[in-house]
Amino acid sequence: MTETRKLGRSGIEVSALGIGCWAIGGPFWAGDQPLGWGEVDDDESIRAIRRALDLGVTFFDTANVYGAGHSEKILATALQGRRDQAVIATKFGGTFDEQTRQVGPDDGTPEGVGRAVRESLRRLGTDYIDLYQLHINGLPIPQALDLIPALEALVEQGLIRAYGWSTDFPERATAFAEAGVHCTTIQADLSVLRGSFGVIPVADQHDLGVIIRGPLAMGLLGGRYTAESKLPEDDVRGLSPEWMTYFTDGRPAAEFLNRIDAVRDVLTSGGRTLAQGALAWLWAYSGRTVPIPGCRTVAQVEENAGALVHGPLAASELADVEKLMGR
Repeated sequence: MTETRKLGRSGIEVSALGIGCWAIGGPFWAGDQPLGWGEVDDDESIRAIRRALDLGVTFFDTANVYGAGHSEKILATALQGRRDQAVIATKFGGTFDEQTRQVGPDDGTPEGVGRAVRESLRRLGTDYIDLYQLHINGLPIPQALDLIPALEALVEQGLIRAYGWSTDFPERATAFAEAGVHCTTIQADLSVLRGSFGVIPVADQHDLGVIIRGPLAMGLLGGRYTAESKLPEDDVRGLSPEWMTYFTDGRPAAEFLNRIDAVRDVLTSGGRTLAQGALAWLWAYSGRTVPIPGCRTVAQVEENAGALVHGPLAASELADVEKLMGR
């Protein structure tokens, strides 16, 4: 397959597969609710990112709030001496205390953008961010549009190359793209099982890249979990906040396990693993998608990067999946 894709109208070229850096941030909390994926081995995280680079993965997506700044710092360490080989995307809008790792209220103000970008640059150990994304999914459109002048100023200053919005609402993505000259991406939650299909036509209309979070359904499409699996309570999936549909009370939702069973044979055809098939479906679904599965280990990186070798599903396989899913 073409192993690179462009991030929409920015023309920034990235590998067709990215790495999501939420889990490598380690623990952080909103009160007693864990927002991370449990304890993490920083050395293994660094090895995983370096291995991704070696395998041709160039796109790394993090956020200031992941691990209350820790994810950005780990990414910086891993990319030391190799910054020019990587395209870094991070996000703003979250507030937090780096020491206690507690998150505060969202900050979707122009002043907040100016503060957050400098703090992210410091933690990332770089003088520019390739893609800077608004991380407040449901921010009212007028408030989001108030951010455009501040973001355009950051482009002019050379602190960021382009920006986008991590939002599952097509109307929000449309408004941002129409108002922002250097707005170039939407980040949306999408997997073969379910997701924000409505953002794809918006991307087509406005020439935006689509960064796909949750491409492996929070791990369900990794193939390790069964109905008996129970995730620990220090994992965001273990206490299962309201928005977490894939897991309930720390257990995989039966509905989604059934959907996986329905499409398993198609996804694993041609020697693909289930995870590789799920990524292949995304590439086949739209030529604009850049999935960013999370990776905590070298082994996960190697498996996911193996999807690049197989490429997208064939058109007939894509049609079979859509039929089995009743879409």
